[in-house]
Amino acid sequence: MAKSKFAQKHFHDEDAARQWFEAARWPNGPVCPHCKGEKHYATKKVGRYRCANPKCRRDYTVMTGTVMERSHAELTQWAFAFNMAASGKKGFSAHQLHRELGCQYNTAWFLHHRVMEAMKRGGLEAPLGGKDKIVEADETYYGNIEPKKLRTATTSGRPFIKAGKSGPANKRPIVALVERGGNVRTFHVAIADQATVGQIVERNIAHESRLHTDESRLYTQSGIWFAAHETVKHSAGEYVRDDIHCNSAEGFFSIFKRGMRGVYQHCKEKHLHRYLAEFEFRYNTRKITDGERAVLAVRGGDGKRLTYRQPH
Repeated sequence: MAKSKFAQKHFHDEDAARQWFEAARWPNGPVCPHCKGEKHYATKKVGRYRCANPKCRRDYTVMTGTVMERSHAELTQWAFAFNMAASGKKGFSAHQLHRELGCQYNTAWFLHHRVMEAMKRGGLEAPLGGKDKIVEADETYYGNIEPKKLRTATTSGRPFIKAGKSGPANKRPIVALVERGGNVRTFHVAIADQATVGQIVERNIAHESRLHTDESRLYTQSGIWFAAHETVKHSAGEYVRDDIHCNSAEGFFSIFKRGMRGVYQHCKEKHLHRYLAEFEFRYNTRKITDGERAVLAVRGGDGKRLTYRQPH
């Protein structure tokens, strides 16, 4: 019978977990998170290093300067959480961590949200697409907004005339840009109007690209920035014409919604950006192994410390 990957030593031995995190974060040896110096001294406490830079001389561990900093959770628990996040194709819930680790739920919730924060892309990124490449843009709506934010009119100011649960009214709008065969980039926006969506599309897609969308009016002005703007008319039952379609974007939304409904079931709007980041991270690293994905997530936690006073 095959041995579970969660039976590996770094999931139940603190020293092995520390070595795994150090190899993931510092493949060429410890680096001071304060001054980025590579020279260090060993201290009496295993896993604690002292920077050899005369102007720094500060102590640090593999947790310093990351989402794990000053956490009371054990490194074995962090290792389990990062690997569960990397291998859970449709997400991993705090309740699942709570059951697997045998820890309190608030500890599992703490681990869960900080691992998702580590998965979030950061910094300036190159635009998607390029010459002879296709980028698909699409939007969806997931979950109801808070009662105090309920709208009674459309983004153009026209009152709603249709009752019921159908349509995007008073739901959380999400915009996704997907490079055909490449990466996805997601945005949770307050209002999905033409100005907001157009700005996202213009800033995040290389202008040499071909833009593919559906017939939504949100993209009617976007074509002026790109080599071509080609659409399919979903309302007429058209989903593919030659190589023109939005199926990659809709495929990502399908994975996201299945995970949110089947695994998470509920998500407050203030945390939605972090859940999107998790699904975006796994989609963009779909061509590597779970182990390699876990290492990338650990590295992504650098410089992203969250405190208890930062709820979102």
